[in-house]
Amino acid sequence: MFEVNNTNSDMISYFTSLGGKNKMLDGLQIFQSFSTPEDEVFSLYNGVGLRYLNKMGIIELKGNDSLDFLHRISTNSMKDLKKEGVRSTIFTNEKGRIIGVSTVLNFESYLLLVSALKDQPKIMGWINKYIINDDVKLSDAGHRFNLFEILGPQSESFLNFTCDDSIDKLLENSFSVFSSNDALFFLAKIKNQNNTIKFLILADQINSKKLLNNIIENKGPYDFNLIGEDAYNAYRVEMGIPISPNELNDFYNPLEARINYLVDFNKGCYIGQEVIARLNTYDKVQKYLMGICFPEPIDINENFLLLDDKKNEIGIITSITYSPRIRKNIALGYVGKVNALSGNKVIAKNELKEIEVTLHELPFKK
Repeated sequence: MFEVNNTNSDMISYFTSLGGKNKMLDGLQIFQSFSTPEDEVFSLYNGVGLRYLNKMGIIELKGNDSLDFLHRISTNSMKDLKKEGVRSTIFTNEKGRIIGVSTVLNFESYLLLVSALKDQPKIMGWINKYIINDDVKLSDAGHRFNLFEILGPQSESFLNFTCDDSIDKLLENSFSVFSSNDALFFLAKIKNQNNTIKFLILADQINSKKLLNNIIENKGPYDFNLIGEDAYNAYRVEMGIPISPNELNDFYNPLEARINYLVDFNKGCYIGQEVIARLNTYDKVQKYLMGICFPEPIDINENFLLLDDKKNEIGIITSITYSPRIRKNIALGYVGKVNALSGNKVIAKNELKEIEVTLHELPFKK
């Protein structure tokens, strides 16, 4: 089993000095908030926010066969991924279920795969299993970079203001080297499933500090906030963005998780391809990821099953948050196909209570 450890005490101390409220979660320090969830969510929808992605890891694939190999074992087409191109793909098992999702950056002489840190040992083990006579070398590259994400409608304008060079030349789903007050970093421009744009930053330790200092000291007229997990979880549930391990795990396939945009149905075989193709061709998907709205306040750490009006189990809730915009507890969950209709009312049940909740299409609308 591959082991990874991306704990960066220096960066944790840096963000703590900026007012970050952190706690241990599953052995990893996470930042819950920097200001208020309301202010941070407002920046995500109206301004610009910066997240420290210490819950993400980086895998390096090196060798002449790396791109072709990745093409053969994951769901998306990789053969035409050009130098400085960015593309996400899914690793699925023989049953077509999700092992992990990676964002791939092509440096030509090597590939970097950005994945959930908790999925990284599984993904590395899965990749290693299929390296036989291929010229592919696999390693953990998390120690080489810090990862940050820039989100919000003012992001591109903000980065143009912050960077020494204009980022207008940066095409969607590509990356390049930029500088900000002599801090060098890689910047990737990524188009999301909801047609929104986000930016991924990779920087080494020295340049990370210089870049962050420059950003924070020169925010200009922008509605800028550092973003904690509380605000981001509200945003991602509203937007219907699944994450590992909540929604992305080996209980579900890409069609159920509504990430089939990361599946190339025209490419050749990959592991799990026959199952996924059959589900898609013959409309055999049995459940779908849905939004769920609670009519009353609940503890976001509660667990719920979903029942129909005859008390038959029809699904499960996978993520719960409080939405400052909607002013209610909302959730993501998997619901059986027959019941997965926007506006449909079902029962959320646990050992203590039963609550009638409303299903919503994703993303949520205020």
